[in-house]
Amino acid sequence: MVTILRPIRFSSRIQTALHPGTNKDKGNGGEIQWCFSQVKGTVEEDVTEADIISCVEYNSDGDLLATGDKGGRVVIFQRDKASRVAVPRRGEYNVYSTFQSHEPEFDYLKSLEIEEKINKIRWLKRTNPANFLLSTNDKTVKLWKVTEKDKWFEGYNLKDEGGVMKDPSTITTLVVPAFRPKELTVEACPRRIFANAHTYHINSISVNSDQETYLSADDLRVNLWHLEVTDQSFNIVDIKPSNMEELTEVITAAEFHPTECNLFVYSSSKGTIRLCDMRQQALCDQHAKLFEEPEDPTNRSFFSEIISSISDVKFSHNGRYMVTRDYLSVKVWDLHMDSKPIETYQVHEYLRSKLCALYENDCIFDKFECAWSGDDRHIMTGSYNNFFRMFDRDAKRDITLEASRENTKPRTVLKPRKVCTGGKRKKEEISVDCLDFTHKILHTAWHPQENILAIAATNNLYIFQGKD
Repeated sequence: MVTILRPIRFSSRIQTALHPGTNKDKGNGGEIQWCFSQVKGTVEEDVTEADIISCVEYNSDGDLLATGDKGGRVVIFQRDKASRVAVPRRGEYNVYSTFQSHEPEFDYLKSLEIEEKINKIRWLKRTNPANFLLSTNDKTVKLWKVTEKDKWFEGYNLKDEGGVMKDPSTITTLVVPAFRPKELTVEACPRRIFANAHTYHINSISVNSDQETYLSADDLRVNLWHLEVTDQSFNIVDIKPSNMEELTEVITAAEFHPTECNLFVYSSSKGTIRLCDMRQQALCDQHAKLFEEPEDPTNRSFFSEIISSISDVKFSHNGRYMVTRDYLSVKVWDLHMDSKPIETYQVHEYLRSKLCALYENDCIFDKFECAWSGDDRHIMTGSYNNFFRMFDRDAKRDITLEASRENTKPRTVLKPRKVCTGGKRKKEEISVDCLDFTHKILHTAWHPQENILAIAATNNLYIFQGKD
């Protein structure tokens, strides 16, 4: 039996107070007007593979923003203090810390190269002056501690200034060591390394609401870890058949519920989402609820199974809903109703006629992420040609915007973009045949409290904010 608490519905005034900045940045009849704030990254056309951003994640209060890249590096940005208190507020971030999280490895037993690419980053909630985050590549999860140091000890009795031990016979007086101020430095050190638990590539990590455990998921298994224990994990989902020839689906994403520590979901390549309750049994192969929408027979094609694969699943902040992303659409599910989604938004339906070409260039296997706004009223996801899509759940409106360096003047309002599928094309429209499939928005993040977006476009990180 799954018990899900029904959230209290607040009035719009109270909702605004709870989520400052999420509703006030609206114009045009309540629609958010997005404007350019910053772009981080190089302008050069020759982008190295290692510099391509592979994940983006805000921490719980939005003051820190972490990105991981294919070169195994993690770059943390900190929100500029002046931009946080400015009127109007600005979403501006500066580089806070950069460190190498993962290195390339080679599995000699399987003759397999293990890439250093960062697949996912997840922050832990802050409980002391230090910040903690989890980062993972295909095989190994690491817990990093990020600390600030602006003081140093001076006046050691047994060591000289170079750190060399003194001869005790030369010490004639005792001094009291004292703190001295120094230039601020940010240090990142690995506190835990969780390795050797996954046979297949890790696609998801998610921190539990108890802040003591987390899950990691690969194609066939989901493991539960304790943050203090590195040498063992508990297998909570295993869909590997006894005969691999009978394999019909793989796990594509997994996430813990934001408030109920016993609940988690995992999605599959067949377009299903399974809600599991760890109170029912230790091994959660038998799901508590199955969310699945039957396919429309009129849209059945050779590519149906590929495009129905779910690339991302995210719980809403209030824990009542889930959003899932497949290749062509975004769907919102109510946890109380597993028969069908309550909302479906088409991301780029105009590509349905292009699926054959997308299959040939492998774009059909791209895994797009999605994100909730802080008040759960909007959803964001990416598309091709550096376009990203915004869906207003209340007004049932959608808009297409572009992450481009052409309009990088601060506070410049982004102009909506439209894709023309045929016939006469208007001046501001772009033909579907002219879309650039090498430029894609796969990784996005929405500030948890304000209308500030982080959009990863190849090796560039764009910051957009709602216009006051």
